[in-house]
Order: sequence, then structure tokens, then C-alpha cells
Amino acid sequence: MNALATHTGAPPEAAAPPRRRLARIYWLEALSEARKAVRLPGFILPALGFPVMFYVLFGVAMRYGTLGGVTMAEYLLATYGVFGVMNVSLFAFGVGVAGERGQGWLLLKRATPMPPLALFAGKLAMALLFSGGVVALLAAIGLGPGHVRAPAATLAELAAVLVLGALPFAAMGLAIGYWAGPSSAPMLCNLLSLPMSFASGLWIPYPLLPAFVRQVAHGLPAYHYAQLALKVIGAGTHEPAGWSLLYLAAFTAGMLLLARLGYLRDEGRTYG
Repeated sequence: MNALATHTGAPPEAAAPPRRRLARIYWLEALSEARKAVRLPGFILPALGFPVMFYVLFGVAMRYGTLGGVTMAEYLLATYGVFGVMNVSLFAFGVGVAGERGQGWLLLKRATPMPPLALFAGKLAMALLFSGGVVALLAAIGLGPGHVRAPAATLAELAAVLVLGALPFAAMGLAIGYWAGPSSAPMLCNLLSLPMSFASGLWIPYPLLPAFVRQVAHGLPAYHYAQLALKVIGAGTHEPAGWSLLYLAAFTAGMLLLARLGYLRDEGRTYG
């Protein structure tokens, strides 16, 4: 018997929570995060509405020619998908974590027996769920009035790349959430998201941007994310995918480290 079992008088099997109970905790946390997001029009309407509205206006209603061998509807399906997923992830973590810190909710959860990672796993599950919703809506519009004729396998690969691309921006949002206050976090997310979307070629295709903006784009995570998505449909700048993946992996690690430092700063203030 281990020390815990000796102290409590219970066998090791009884002292450790069953795996299914742990899985249920994670499931309920993810479900509560999804329900909370659905009940917040200030989150769900911009998250789903803006990319769909922009895609309808610029990718469907306005008929352009081709760009990089694909139709504009196909090109913008990838880039507005990137825009939608990026914003969902950034705001879900950035605004959500900052708000819960300000309300003392995170402090309360630290005092409960809930696994520390359950909170973040729940938010990530919610972000991935809504990211999938954004991609599904854009794909439905593209296949319908947008007349996108890409093969089903290509669309499935594009959807997978877009949804998995939520991870770097979830990490970025987590860092914002731990360093910004509940009032400043929404403004900071917008100040980062909107210029980065423009400079990365998410609204206006990258080849049509001014030369100096194209130079700046190479240092932005949204640009590399967009290039991975565009590569799936045979467009983009045709840079090696490995470089973009390496950049995004390093960016994610850096943001998680920054978030960790913010977490420890809060812990020091509370328990130091």
C-alpha cells in the first residue's frame, strides 16, 4: 500500500478516481463551456456571423476571376475559414479566461478537486466545436451559391487543416487571458486580430496586397496558417509546408510559455 492508502485506510484502487469519472469531469466541463458560449450572443454572432457575411459579400456575391489557378470563391473559402477559426479561438480563450480571472472564477476552481487541465480542455473543445461550425457554414455556402467544385477529399483535408489551426491561436488567447484584464482583453484581441487578418491576406488575397505589407506578413502566424490552408486547394505562395508548420509550432510553444508565466504570476499573488 502506498502513502495515500496508508493515510486514508483505503486501498490504492479506491484512493485513485476511476478513469471514467475523470473523463466525465472533462466531458461536463466541455459541455458547460459550449452551453455558455451558445448563450452569449456577443460571442456566437461575431464568431459565426462575420466570416460568413464577408465570404458571402466578397467570395460569392462579387464574381471575380481566378487567382493562383482556383476560383476566388475557393481561395476565399480557405482564407475566411482561417479568419473565422482564428477569431473563435482567440476570443474564446483571451476574453473568456480574462473575464473569469476578473470574476474570481478561476481562483474558485483552483480550490476545487477538479483537474487543473479540465478548464482549458473544456475551452479548447468548445473552440474546436465552434471552429468546425464556422468551417461547415462556409463550406455549405461555397458548395451552394459559391459554386465551389473541389473534390470531397480536398474539402475534408481543408476542413481538418482549418480546425487544427485553432491550436496556435488558442494558445495566444490563453496568454492574453492571463496577462490582460477583463476590460482590456476584448480590445487587445481586436487590436491583434484585425490588422493581422488584413496583413496576412485573409480579407484581400495576399498577391493583391502592397509590397511592404507582404513583407510583414511572413512574420505573422495567420499568414503561415493561411498558406497551409491554401496549399490544400493548390493555391497560395507554394512555400514549403514544413516551414509554416515549424513556425506555428514555435509560436504555440512561445504563447504557452507566456501563458504559464501569467498563471504563475497569478498564483504568486494569491498564495505568495
